[in-house]
Amino acid sequence: MREVKSAARTVELLERLAARQNQPTSIRELSEAMNVPRSSLHALLRTLARHGWVRSDSSGSMYMIGIRALLAGTSYLDADPYLPIVQTFLHELHEQFDETFHFGRLDGFDIVYLATRESSRYSRQLSRVGRRLPAFATSLGKAVLAERSGADLDAHISADAHALTPQTLTVRADLDADLEQTRSRGYAIDNEENTLGLKCFAVALPYADPTSDAISVSLPLARLTPQLEGQIVVALRLSAQKICNIVRPIKDAAWL
Repeated sequence: MREVKSAARTVELLERLAARQNQPTSIRELSEAMNVPRSSLHALLRTLARHGWVRSDSSGSMYMIGIRALLAGTSYLDADPYLPIVQTFLHELHEQFDETFHFGRLDGFDIVYLATRESSRYSRQLSRVGRRLPAFATSLGKAVLAERSGADLDAHISADAHALTPQTLTVRADLDADLEQTRSRGYAIDNEENTLGLKCFAVALPYADPTSDAISVSLPLARLTPQLEGQIVVALRLSAQKICNIVRPIKDAAWL
């Protein structure tokens, strides 16, 4: 089917605003990034602002994502059939270890965070829910990527991958070797690859084909011991197994 140019431009604009999180941007910056005339963007921004998808400052020259985007995102989470099940186990893991646990889903080249339970010993200013990170640089992403191969794997690894830290694996051969290790041991490891000082472990949730979801834990290296690592990995794998055991009977009896 032929792409509707105006719709594609609107989606790109909203995604660019969302990616900037709480940083406003100008029409000039958007025009240069999207290669779109300012006059066209101005009309589009005014229309989106009128409907609540975009908001501007008092001068009308700087723009951010609007509240309608939050409502659409919330409806996605409300309708997700897996989220309530996974959240129950994230809560149990959080109660057991008081570390930070995540639930994420593969989307293109990225992992999108759908749920997070933060450690009481670490306070994040912004919720991670809805954030996206390159899949190859996260334990969540590598756990899912390890479930794929061939063209299906290539489709989710950008050819121009950029390092987030000095530890990020940007050479494809290195990443492939890491994914093979993930398959062999049954869980993925992110060793300061997206955030310095943090080590993360993740397991895939293969209740759908192809696998797109995973759960993970993030721990400061200063708190991590071999004994704690072993305990958490065992708990993650057990939780993943329990989640899949619950989801599969539901799928057999419903539309999932």
